[in-house]
Amino acid sequence: MALRSGVTAPFHSVRYALRLLETIAESSEGALEAELTRRTGLSPGRLGELLRLLQQEGYVHRLRDGSWTSGEAMALLNSGGDRRRAREEKLRQSLDRLRREVGAAVYIGRYTDGEMTVPHVSSTPEMPAVNQWVEFRSAAHATAIGKCLLGQLDHDGRRDHFSRHRAARLTSRTITDRRALLTTLEHHPASMPMLDLQEYAVGTVCAAVPLTAGASVGCLALSLPLRQGYRLREAAETLNREAAPTLLSLVL
Repeated sequence: MALRSGVTAPFHSVRYALRLLETIAESSEGALEAELTRRTGLSPGRLGELLRLLQQEGYVHRLRDGSWTSGEAMALLNSGGDRRRAREEKLRQSLDRLRREVGAAVYIGRYTDGEMTVPHVSSTPEMPAVNQWVEFRSAAHATAIGKCLLGQLDHDGRRDHFSRHRAARLTSRTITDRRALLTTLEHHPASMPMLDLQEYAVGTVCAAVPLTAGASVGCLALSLPLRQGYRLREAAETLNREAAPTLLSLVL
């Protein structure tokens, strides 16, 4: 499976954050921001943004003298056999915080071995997940998650998917024509959220943004009841803006 060229994602910010974490970890007694700027090559403005992000996620801690050291989250991730459990807990916390921020159920989608999966969902009775009345793996053509994942594949990868999964009509808004679907995916701007406006389920609207790291294809998504559809654009912008911390929880 090859990725579509030109796909953009928050991975650039995460790459810089990883470099910064490595630099801080090498400074056992803490490092001042001037030193971090010199050693990482980051501008003071970008450095400050990343430090705030990492501090919010618990990956770094600021000492009284203004220097920075590794935080509790990093200590848990480095604790041997507890690493997987700590990583899952950190991801859950990130998704729950994002759910509260956007005021909607949020999801992580993946495309692995030619199939779409949704391994992580954060929802509450007040912010319910969409009713999965058709298995997601069979409905990639009609969901924001699926279209966002397929949009990150190259042309052959998409054709292969549609050769194995028929584009069934799920609602009156579902696009089922394979040529139309391929054209839409090919020309959708990578920087714009992918939308589902009642294509999968009547009464539900969704948005998804890429979470691409190297050869891994993933996305972050949200769903809203139609009565709150007026919030979809703003919620999608927040989702895109807050994707970096979620991706960081996935790659650490």
